[in-house]
Amino acid sequence: MKRMLMLLLSACVVGVPATALAAKDKITVGVVEFKNESGAGWWRGGVGWELSGMLSNELVATKAFSVVERSKLQSAIEEQNLGASGRVSAGTGAKIGKLIGADYLVMGTVTAYEENTADTGGGISFRGISVGGNKSEAYIAVDLRVVNSTTGEIEYVRTVEARSKGGGLRLGAYRGGFGGNLASQNKTPAGKAIRGSLIEISDYLECAMVKQTKRCMKKYDERDERRRESSRSAIDLDG
Repeated sequence: MKRMLMLLLSACVVGVPATALAAKDKITVGVVEFKNESGAGWWRGGVGWELSGMLSNELVATKAFSVVERSKLQSAIEEQNLGASGRVSAGTGAKIGKLIGADYLVMGTVTAYEENTADTGGGISFRGISVGGNKSEAYIAVDLRVVNSTTGEIEYVRTVEARSKGGGLRLGAYRGGFGGNLASQNKTPAGKAIRGSLIEISDYLECAMVKQTKRCMKKYDERDERRRESSRSAIDLDG
């Protein structure tokens, strides 16, 4: 609040529009193509950039970030000879960030995806439309890294999880929502889990990078601790 008030006062003094100052005050990020280390059946060529674009939209929607255009980011990646692998380390991330004028590079890797469908019985089907008879649940985990383009350091690291459930009504295809290679996941449990993870990432980044309050960070730290505890329990069971 104090920072915004100072900006508005500066605008009145020097005659610069407040909206222009507010735009400059936003953190500029570039969202790199997502990578996949899971067995997700919906992952195919092009999905990584689709997820990048979707996260970019979510970040812009927070009104706290400016996002570099995908074409500019892709050109910078190719200039660093990373076009084939797309793998961006902290060091190359800093170079790319400077090339595109971004303060930070955001990188996401889908590390886990699970989907379970159970037949509950009593379902009916008519002309490709199924009603009842199944219940589905999807889970996705995304490892997030944010690289500071000035220092080359990885400043923010977080594993974000999302779950979704669906059932009762299932249609073969939906219009709207996802496009491209993810179009078939519209309104499916997988699609809802994907969208949920991207919203969670954008909310977390706004909290950690912009708001920086103990209240919002406490929420994410508690979630992370629950995730870690759940992982520890699973390791104990496997042992």
